[in-house]
Amino acid sequence: MKDVLEKKIKSLPVKPGVYFYKDKTAQIIYIGKAAVLRNRVRQYFQKSRARDPKTEVLIAEITDVEWIEVETEIDALFLEAEMIRRYLPKYNILLRDDKSLLYVRIDINSDYPTVTFTRRPLDDAAKYFGPYINGYALKKALRLLRKIFPYVNTKNQATLGSKLYEQIGLDPGLSSGKTSLEAYKKNLRLLMSYLRGNRTKLMQEIEKDMKKAAKSQNFELAGLLKNKLVELKSLKKQIIFSNREFMDISKDKGLYGLAQILSIEAPKRIEGYDISHMSGTDNVASMVVFTNGMPDKTSYRKFKMHLKGNNDFGHIYEVISRRLSPRNVKSWGLPDLFLIDGGKGQLSSAIQARDLLGFNIPMVGLAKREEEIVVDIAKSSVLINTVNITKIGGVVTGGDSFNILRIPHSHDVVKLLQRIRDESHRFAITYHGVLKRKRQTSSWLEEVPSIGVMTKKKLIKAFGSSRAVTQASKKELENIVGIKKAVILERYIALNK
Repeated sequence: MKDVLEKKIKSLPVKPGVYFYKDKTAQIIYIGKAAVLRNRVRQYFQKSRARDPKTEVLIAEITDVEWIEVETEIDALFLEAEMIRRYLPKYNILLRDDKSLLYVRIDINSDYPTVTFTRRPLDDAAKYFGPYINGYALKKALRLLRKIFPYVNTKNQATLGSKLYEQIGLDPGLSSGKTSLEAYKKNLRLLMSYLRGNRTKLMQEIEKDMKKAAKSQNFELAGLLKNKLVELKSLKKQIIFSNREFMDISKDKGLYGLAQILSIEAPKRIEGYDISHMSGTDNVASMVVFTNGMPDKTSYRKFKMHLKGNNDFGHIYEVISRRLSPRNVKSWGLPDLFLIDGGKGQLSSAIQARDLLGFNIPMVGLAKREEEIVVDIAKSSVLINTVNITKIGGVVTGGDSFNILRIPHSHDVVKLLQRIRDESHRFAITYHGVLKRKRQTSSWLEEVPSIGVMTKKKLIKAFGSSRAVTQASKKELENIVGIKKAVILERYIALNK
């Protein structure tokens, strides 16, 4: 082991965190989490420890190690998952098994809600959280949270098992009548709020309910709520996910580097935008939010475009205009940086919308092909620091109006911007797909004047399908919807044959 690396390993803290192994080119090749950073990293280099061939290859390439300290192992679990998605280290792929990533599924709208794990999220109205890299650690975290927010794993749980879990406080007792469905769903909403990162707000709500219960002399409920508070405070988790309790922003090299090359404060809230459509139909826009470098999925927003046709510039102008409307600014606040998916045209349209509404928020573009950062010299509200860009191996090109920043693709800044751009693209594509499927499965009856939802249901119930309605006689239609609507239907069917 090299002396520099050995010295660094000795300085590792005895705290939970995430570690980053780098090769001789300073590229991150592996990311891992640890309950105790010093112990976990040292294990890799112990000669007495048996290692598989892939791990041996990994160790041979390691020339440097860096780390981020967090409060708990669960914090490290969530941070590890995000950093792997951002950097895509090659050995995280080679050393991981062939299983897909894991999600937490909560079917809150069911008549018997359950909390389960799945590797394939479905469009089934359930709530999904994830994905997470480390399935074992995720399940361990949920076991801890189950003590605070009791839940059921399966609707058909064995009677003996259900009673046992109920007795030890892990099952809310829905089947036995100990807990009502309404109370159980309220408890699950608290768990969901925790998973979304609203720890501070959640604890405030529980404390408020506890005082309310005590005031009404419901001391049993007040005692249960007090226990929840004590457990939550002792866990000290979710610091990374919460908007107000993130890790020290200077530890994120992507954010810190971005601030240095654009001469701005390290952006606590970055919003990424993308447009999706199919030949000018089902036009949508996405807004994703990264707070202190981490995705804040509860703040994501989607927009169904009012402007029709294939017009990316017009759609970017529209979404920024709607984002910066007084109502949305009041509800969502303002970002520290806008990231627009696209080049000069998309960025110019977004800046035009921003300026028209009287804002001066930094705004840059990210061109897909070469991952170039696009800056409007006069209007992006940033000041390019060529010295810092040169230090990291980047170059600045361009003319009088725009500058193009080309930074090595392996650099932390590019990885951060790619992650935000890819997430905005994924979110836009998902919403576009929903609208497309909805349009493809919609009935022609929805387009007929004066035929509402209830009338449509009557027709489908009577004839079995919208296609069968077109084959019905005038008399049959009159019996279902009356003479006036039957005439309208006949005319519409005749015109569209």
